[in-house]
Amino acid sequence: MTAPDYGKAFALWRDQAPEWADYTQHAFVEGLRTGTLPRADFLHYLRQDYIFLIHFTRAWALAATKGATLAEIQAAAATVQALAHHEMPLHVQICADAGIDKTTLETTEEAPANLAYTRYVLESGYSGDFLDLMAALAPCVLGYGEIGARLKGSGGPYADWIDTYAGQDYQKLCYDVGVLIDNALVYRLGQDWASLPRARHLSQRFATATRLEVGFWQMGLNGA
Repeated sequence: MTAPDYGKAFALWRDQAPEWADYTQHAFVEGLRTGTLPRADFLHYLRQDYIFLIHFTRAWALAATKGATLAEIQAAAATVQALAHHEMPLHVQICADAGIDKTTLETTEEAPANLAYTRYVLESGYSGDFLDLMAALAPCVLGYGEIGARLKGSGGPYADWIDTYAGQDYQKLCYDVGVLIDNALVYRLGQDWASLPRARHLSQRFATATRLEVGFWQMGLNGA
């Protein structure tokens, strides 16, 4: 399928990430599409993803402190709100329906692949600026959007998960994040930002986060 239009930076970084297809077309993702992914592996992934989202929410809160404009601060704050009040409760509900209560969910031991990915994203924000953090955050937000768009209408036992990321609300979030990143690049680096040496550094950050996303799917596929 043609890649979704989530902005100029996404198109460039996506094309320069060697493992993008390994991430968006991973065997775990294909198992979601075909419905053949073992339920135990999916629940293991959900428990790890809940822990991931805690750190992901912290990273977006950090983005609010790194923002240079009101629009950036508002966008980061709105994402924190969406994660904390919508996506994370959805994980709690799905796991509860499968017999995993909130106490069990919150005491999940963090897998090494989860540790590696979340700490890389946070460190990108601690040691870098708003652009570094956006480049590290983008593969998760926009990659899930691309996966959702590609898997839309697959049906099967994971249709609810697919519909979440294929749905209008999440696709709009991806579009908005793409605009946020493009505007942040122009604001700080100018219209020709893609020709500057900084662009290579940001592309490498995006590619590293993409590689860690591959590891996260593999962690899910390997099971507990």
